[in-house]
Amino acid sequence: MGNKLQNQVAIVTGASSGIGTGVAKALAAEGAIVVVNNSSEHSHDAAIQILNEIKSAGGQGIVYQCDVSKEDQVQAMFAETIKQFGTVDILVNNAGLQDDAPFTEMTLAQWNHVISINLTGQFLCAREAIREFLRRGMQPEKSLALGKIICMSSVHEVIPWAGHANYAASKGGIKLLMQTLAQEFAPKKIRINSIGPGAIKTPINKEAWDTPEAEAKLLTLIPYGRVGITDDIGKAAVWLASDDSDYVNGVTLFVDGGMTLFPGFSTNG
Repeated sequence: MGNKLQNQVAIVTGASSGIGTGVAKALAAEGAIVVVNNSSEHSHDAAIQILNEIKSAGGQGIVYQCDVSKEDQVQAMFAETIKQFGTVDILVNNAGLQDDAPFTEMTLAQWNHVISINLTGQFLCAREAIREFLRRGMQPEKSLALGKIICMSSVHEVIPWAGHANYAASKGGIKLLMQTLAQEFAPKKIRINSIGPGAIKTPINKEAWDTPEAEAKLLTLIPYGRVGITDDIGKAAVWLASDDSDYVNGVTLFVDGGMTLFPGFSTNG
């Protein structure tokens, strides 16, 4: 166990699988008290398993079920966290999903589904976090910052993605939501940044790397020559949440093995 985030309270949305799980475990391993958020009863058992693994490793936390697209549920999650632990120090806005379709076949329901979770959910959670940071005031024994928010974006905040218009639009929206909030609240000593994962081995994209043939095809997009794992994102989240990155505000940290380097142009395009 480390101590970079000792006794800081962190809410990680969408923490019952994939990147969210990796981030929750990484924050807990550095001393944070972690709220493992899951979205529905369907993911409850997985969230409990994650919490048990955190506790077995010496960490602390709770599980809290909340649909981040629902204002009342988000407010209740923050209220319960504050009731139990006194405050919130770190928010990792991670909850997200895909609901893909060719653009001319995409329904309004598919569009709204992705935007409501991926973008509106980040708005609702960030708003409650910032309200709590401002209410609580500085605690210099914990952190140099009043509070920290990490928005989980994607390489697709800058790389267009045909067939995924709702997802790409949500991630582009996260980019400017994050930057606008960072600009507005930097004078209050609140740090807000994003992580832009590239290809990470998670259940949501298993078909892209689960066979040697699929992985070889995927690797043509990754100059560094390997597919990422959730630990890669967890380590980045710890850095952005800790005082090690105190002078970093309003940036997207791409953790992508170079996917955003436009590798198709490495041989003169």
